[in-house]
Amino acid sequence: MPQSEFTVSDVPGLTVPVVTGPGAVQRVGALAAQYGGHRALVVTDAGVAEAGHADVVRDRLQEAGVEAEIYSSVHENPTTEDVEACLGPARAMKADMLVAVGGGSSLDTAKGCNFILTNGGRMQDYRGVDKATKPMLPFIAVPTTAGTGSECQRFALISDPDTHQKMACGDTKALACVAILDPVLTCTQPPFVAACTGMDALSHAVETAVTNVSTETSLALSHAAFRLLTANLPQVVSNPDDLAARASAQIGAALAGSAIEHSMLGGAHSAANPLTAHYDIPHGQAVGLMLPHVVEFNGKDDETGRRYISLLSGSEEKSTSELSQCLRDLMGILDLLRPLASFGVERENIGALANEAADQWTARFNPRPLTAGDFERIYEAAL
Repeated sequence: MPQSEFTVSDVPGLTVPVVTGPGAVQRVGALAAQYGGHRALVVTDAGVAEAGHADVVRDRLQEAGVEAEIYSSVHENPTTEDVEACLGPARAMKADMLVAVGGGSSLDTAKGCNFILTNGGRMQDYRGVDKATKPMLPFIAVPTTAGTGSECQRFALISDPDTHQKMACGDTKALACVAILDPVLTCTQPPFVAACTGMDALSHAVETAVTNVSTETSLALSHAAFRLLTANLPQVVSNPDDLAARASAQIGAALAGSAIEHSMLGGAHSAANPLTAHYDIPHGQAVGLMLPHVVEFNGKDDETGRRYISLLSGSEEKSTSELSQCLRDLMGILDLLRPLASFGVERENIGALANEAADQWTARFNPRPLTAGDFERIYEAAL
């Protein structure tokens, strides 16, 4: 599977067509032409541009007769200001296609740009689901990480710079027309970045398995993603040249991203977002630190506990505590496990963090209702 191509018809519940395997990025020009692109803005960040990946995409686009320009000023955890900045070059070249190359930040910025470029207004107008009334431009996703799964999601996660709230702006018209998963593109990731993005993907697999809107489809995707990610993430970090492991991790991230489309996320993401906003803890690390504690909280519900346990091999003899320990062990292997206090979080800050966490959109999908008081206890356990 990692070395081949598969599409929606091959994987039930996968939300977009996917081309995968070493060298898959070389097909971006032909795919862009297939989906009607004539003038494509390549949206990326400075690091990915420096690694040369955006140049490869631009060159393949141009070889296929698609005019292409690179915008490389995406920032991590994009805000509405980042989306506005991306609009300028898109409008200037009269782009009729967007191609995002990078991590979730690049993909989300491109999606956000697509909303406003085609439908006008501000990102705040699209918070929620299906607020766009006009068609959107074709969008090709080329992730260079195995993490967010944004390539398979309709949501752009864009932060409000004033409130620090992440706005989930979702529309089926914002889905990529195709995602290109080329494991070679992930080889330039530093090990720490690979670990953080991989842990983010794994958290998607765990949380989507138990939300209060989960389905049989999302559960199947969650299980497949969990198996691929737990089996391959340690190898990705310890042996960066292992393309088979990288390809499997990329597919795991895409499956987990598709699971979000069917099931949404829960309390671990709600608790992680304020940590990233106020203490600059990388998102994947923040959600990984919160996840074992949220698993223990949710596992007190019998049905949720059974769903958690079913993720583990030989699950009949397992317990929820073994899943939370498995997650801690993996965080340790990936060199991400640290107490919150080591990032500067103090006990007197916990109340404010808990209030923010309780207001996060994903909290409403947690299988057990979460109050600010519950979040306080979760933060204290991780302090």
